[in-house]
Amino acid sequence: MNSKHLTKGSRKPSPVRRGKLRLYSNRFCPYCQRVILVLDAKKIPYEVVNINLVNKPEWMFDKSPMGKVPALELDNREVLYESLIIADYLDEKYNTHRLHARDPLQKAKDQLLLKQFTKIINALLKTVSLGRIEHDEAQIISEGLATFEKELTDRPGPFFGGGKPGMLDYMIWPWCERSEVLKIFGKDYILKKEKYKKLMEWRKIMMEDEVVKRSCCSSYTHIKYLQSSRAGEPNYDLLIQS
Repeated sequence: MNSKHLTKGSRKPSPVRRGKLRLYSNRFCPYCQRVILVLDAKKIPYEVVNINLVNKPEWMFDKSPMGKVPALELDNREVLYESLIIADYLDEKYNTHRLHARDPLQKAKDQLLLKQFTKIINALLKTVSLGRIEHDEAQIISEGLATFEKELTDRPGPFFGGGKPGMLDYMIWPWCERSEVLKIFGKDYILKKEKYKKLMEWRKIMMEDEVVKRSCCSSYTHIKYLQSSRAGEPNYDLLIQS
C-alpha cells in the first residue's frame, strides 16, 4: 500500500494474475481509500499499484479515462473506475460480509445520504484550495454534519451500519479521517465536540476498527502531505521516506 508512486516513463506492470485484482491507487487519495476499505473489509485478495497524479505513467491512460484513480483491473483485463461504482461492484460480486444494507429501502436511504455527503466533500475541497472557509461552504458543512449527527442518533448501534461498520461508514470515513487537517487554517475550523457528539464518538470507534487501521494515516501525516500539496509539490511517497 505504501509502495513508490509510479511516474511518466515507468514500466507498465505485467498482466494481473488469475484470481487477483489490481487497484491503481494513490496513498493520499480519499477516493482510493474508499475502495481499499471495501477490499479489506471483505478480505478480497488484491495488489496495489500507486500512481503519481502529477506525473502519470503514459500507460495509465489505457487503464482509466484521463488516468483517473481509483481504477480496479480484473483478471480478465476489464477495468472499472469511480470509487462508488467499484465499491458497489465488489459488494455485489463478493457475497461474504455484505456492506450494503440488505433492506432495499435502507440501502436507498444510505445512498441518498452519500449524495448529501458529496456536497460536504466539495465544500471541504474548496476550503482547502482557498485556505479559508466561505460563508456558503461553512453552511453546507454545518448543515451536512448536523444531518449525519441526527442519523447516528436515530440509528441502532454506534455505526451507520448498526453494530458494525457498513458501506456508508466506509464511504464517508476517508474525509472524516482527514477532518483534523482543517486546524492548520486556525482554531475556528476545528469541529466542535459538543455540537457533533455522536459523530465524534463514531470517529473514535472507527479508528479502532481493524479494517480502518490498515489504511489509516495520522492527522500529522495528512497535514504534512497537505502542506506539500499546497506548496505545489505533493509528496506522495511521504510514508516511504518517513
